[in-house]
Amino acid sequence: MEGMYRGNGDPTALVDAFRRAAVLVPVTGGGLWSAAMGGVRWIYGFSSEVALARFALTQETSELSDWEYMTVFGARLLDVVIPAVQEPAGVALDVGSDRPMIFPPVMGIVPNAVALDARAGEGMFR
Repeated sequence: MEGMYRGNGDPTALVDAFRRAAVLVPVTGGGLWSAAMGGVRWIYGFSSEVALARFALTQETSELSDWEYMTVFGARLLDVVIPAVQEPAGVALDVGSDRPMIFPPVMGIVPNAVALDARAGEGMFR
């Protein structure tokens, strides 16, 4: 990810690394923690308990022990969870940190059927 922050990283390698990574996803009210912004539902994920705890400090409940979360591979989030959301959705990784990263609902990241940039007539949201 450092290369991406410097502006010279390989986007494909970044997505591949995310797909292989274990991601901590907070669970609230029977669903995954998410927020809508810009017409996209963003599922919050964290690369470590430290990153999740830092985010928790910015919320009403600051103790990580008060938070429920599940560990999911990035590939499962992108290939299974995102299509099940039934609206444009992506993953926001390490929200609130000094190194956040987003994985938007576009081809090459999510399945083409739910990618916003899929050719007309092919995507679920076209």
